[in-house]
This record gives sequence, structure tokens and C-alpha cells, in this order.
Amino acid sequence: MDQVLLAILCAIGGLIVGALVVFLVPVFRKQRANNKAQKIIREAEIKAEHLTKNAQLDGKQVVLEMKQEADKEIKERKQEVASLENKLSQREQTIDRRDAALVAKETALDEKNEILNRRLKEMDKKEATLQSKIDSIISELEKVAQMSTQEARKELFDRVESKIGKEIALYIKNKEDEAKEQADDKARELLGLAMSKYAQETTTEKTVSVVALPNDEMKGRIIGREGRNIRTLEQMLGVDLIIDDTPEVITVSCFNPIRREIARLSLEALIKDGRIQPGRIEEIVEKCKNEVQESIHKAGQEVAFKLGLPKINRELLDYVGRLKYRTSYGQNALDHSVEVAYLAGIMAAELGLDQNLARRAGLLHDIGKAADFEIEGSHVEIGSRLARKYGEPDVVINSIESHHGDVPAKSVIANLVQAADTLSAARPGARSEILENYIKRIEQLEEICNSYEGVYQSFAMQSGRELRVMVLPEKIDDVAAFKLARDIRERIENEMTYPGQIKVSVIREYRAVETAK
Repeated sequence: MDQVLLAILCAIGGLIVGALVVFLVPVFRKQRANNKAQKIIREAEIKAEHLTKNAQLDGKQVVLEMKQEADKEIKERKQEVASLENKLSQREQTIDRRDAALVAKETALDEKNEILNRRLKEMDKKEATLQSKIDSIISELEKVAQMSTQEARKELFDRVESKIGKEIALYIKNKEDEAKEQADDKARELLGLAMSKYAQETTTEKTVSVVALPNDEMKGRIIGREGRNIRTLEQMLGVDLIIDDTPEVITVSCFNPIRREIARLSLEALIKDGRIQPGRIEEIVEKCKNEVQESIHKAGQEVAFKLGLPKINRELLDYVGRLKYRTSYGQNALDHSVEVAYLAGIMAAELGLDQNLARRAGLLHDIGKAADFEIEGSHVEIGSRLARKYGEPDVVINSIESHHGDVPAKSVIANLVQAADTLSAARPGARSEILENYIKRIEQLEEICNSYEGVYQSFAMQSGRELRVMVLPEKIDDVAAFKLARDIRERIENEMTYPGQIKVSVIREYRAVETAK
């Protein structure tokens, strides 16, 4: 029993002790924490005090340094201001000196101006006196010569003009003779070499295509029932088919030479095939168009390869190939262009110029003729536009524009192309033309010659390529004959259109004839 009580008491005592421990431990911990916090606060206050003192010391140091820098800057600024003030004072002194010098110069100029004014007045008085003396002399001369001043002036001008005109004409003749003596030999050598190195057959191209028929029955088949076949042909080909009383012949007429060629090939193919009907006509025409286009491109490529000209635009080569079906006064345009290219290349090689560029310019000089029946404008304008469109060099463009003298030639190659074009067109047999135009040109040449005073007879010779003008020797002397030849040449160039060149020869002959009886 006592043990149980003891155990109970012990348990109660343990509980009391545990409760005390549980209660007192937080108290002790709190007290300890408070003590620790107070210690930390004291240490922080001490550190803050030290930091404050250090900050105060650092601030004073910074303020001192800033004050020293400010003083230094103020000192430098004062020095700069003093330097500027010195410069300004020096400038003011310089300006004052210049001002004084200008005032002195102005005074001197005023004095000189006064002196000049006095001299001008004296000169005016002397001039008036001199003029009165001259007038009196002139009046006395008029009385002696019995001629007014205007009449004397006109007489003097007439004599001077007559004398100087002859001297100028003689001077021009002498200079041209000197130039010809130096240039004729070289020109003959170049042209002779060019002509000897190039030779080509000349063919006369027709402006109208003629298709031969096996018999007259074929005409009816081509016309078709109620004319449906010929209407289909004309509509698809864009040409006029002329079927007249000429036996076994159909004439194809068209301004466009390529259409005319397609029509000729189509008719020949239809005649050979025998099946002439609208459906077959469409098939044959389309096939012939492709063949002609292929032929055009092939012709352009062959010419470029033959002349050794690389990098020509494909579309421009097609225009070159189209020249195959174009003629000028009966001369094939493609053959003419190739001939000009060869001649220009040969002359450029002899002069040490770019031979390929000269050939290129010669080949393309008439490229406008490949499209002049489609595009409005002269072949020179069209050719220039095409060359610019396809990126040709400026030398080639200028050669195209200047080969008929429309614009001045800007390079030696342009002059060579012009010479080669004239040479190719003017050689015998190169071109043919209508008789009526030929007769009109001959008559116009003789009319121009006969319109001048002192000409009593003129003759157009060598198919209009040479003019011989007979003059009266008592009215036209040797110098005037030279001037007359020049005037006739200029009128022909300005008023006429002609192929090649025309030589003008003025002949002055004086004969003394007596008859013995």
C-alpha cells in the first residue's frame, strides 16, 4: 500500500516537475533570446555609429575634392576667357588698321576718279573737235569724188567681196587638193583591197512571187466551189492571189515579203499534194509558217556564224534572218548586209580597228528593213530602236543612225559602215529600179545643173552616176567653176534621193577659131 502511494506521489511529483519544466523552458528561452537580441542591437548601434563617422569623414573628403576640382575648372575657364579677350582685342586692332587703310584707299580712289572725269571731259571735247574735222574732210572728199558716203561704202564692199570670194574659193580648192593628194592613195588602197577580198554573185529579186501550175485546170481547183478555197487562202495567208488569163500561172501579191513567201510555199505544197480544201489548206499553211520561221532563224544563225559574231540576241537574229526575204532596188537585203559587214570588217582590219565590231555594225546597219512593213517609221529609226532594245553597243547604234547621214557619225567604224554601204549599193549590177524613176532622176539632175547662170549644157552619164556640166568661159572662170561644182553637189545631196554616188564635173573650155579664106 505504501509502495502504491509512493508510486502515486512520485508520479504526481513527476507531472509537477514536467509541468514546471514545460513552463519554465520557454521563459528561459525567451529571456535568452532577449539577451541575444539586445546584444545584437548594441553591436548594430556600435557599427552604425562607426559607419556614420566614416560616412561623415568620406563626405567631407568628397566635398573637399569637388571643391578643389571646381576651383581648378574655374581657374581654367578664367584663363580661356582671358585668352579670348586677348584675341578679340588683337582682332579689333587689326580691323581698326584695315579700316584706316580702306579709308585711305577710298580717298585715293576718289581723287583718281576726279582726275579721270576731268580727262574724259577733255577727251569728249577733243572727240567732238576731231569729228567736226572728219565731217568737213568727208564733205570735201564727196565734192571731189562726186560720190556720197553710202555709194563709196557700197563700191568698196563690192570690190572686197569679189576679191575675197575668189580668194576663199581658191583657198578651199587648194586645201581640198592637198587633202585629196594625201587621202586618195590610202582610200584607193583600202577600197581595192576590200573589193579584192570580197566577191559575191548578184541576183535580182522580184517583188511579186509567181507560182507555176501544171495545167489551167488547177486554177479552178484553187478557186474552189463558189471561191471558198481562194477565200480561205487569202484570209489565212494575208495576201492577194491574182488569177488572170496568163496560162498556168498564179501571181501572189503582198507588201509583206514573209507572207508572200509563206503563200508561195503553201500553194506549191497544195498543188503537189492535190487535196485542195479548207481543212487541208489550214494544215498546209500552218506547216509552211513553221518552216519559214525555222528558215528565218537558221539564216540568222548561219550569217552570225559565217561572220564570226558571237552573243547576238536570239530575237535580233530572227530579224537578221527576215532580211532574206527583203529586197531594195532588186538587191537582197541580207546579201547586202553581209557584203557591207565583210567590207567594213576588211577596212577596219587595215586601219587597226575592232574588226568584229565593224562587222557587227555592218550586218545590223539595215536591220530596220526587216520590220519596216510592220512598224511605222523609216528603216533607220526602226533599226535604231531594235538595236537599243536588244542591248547593242553605242557604236553599232550610231552606225545604224548615221549610215544615210541622218545623224553625224561619232566613230571611225560608223564612217566605214557608211562607205561600205555606198560601195555595196553603187557597184554595177547591184541594184535595179523602175525605168520611170530612173528617167525622172536623170531629168532632175539636168534641171539642177541648167538652173545656174553660165551653164549652157549638161549631161547625165553612166546611168546618172556622173554629171558633166559645160559652162560659158566668159561668164565663169576657173575658181567659179570649182564653186559651181560644189554648189551643184550640195543641191543634189539636199534635194534628191539616189543610190550610190554621183560625180559632178564642171568643164570650162575656151576656143579661138578663125577661118582662112
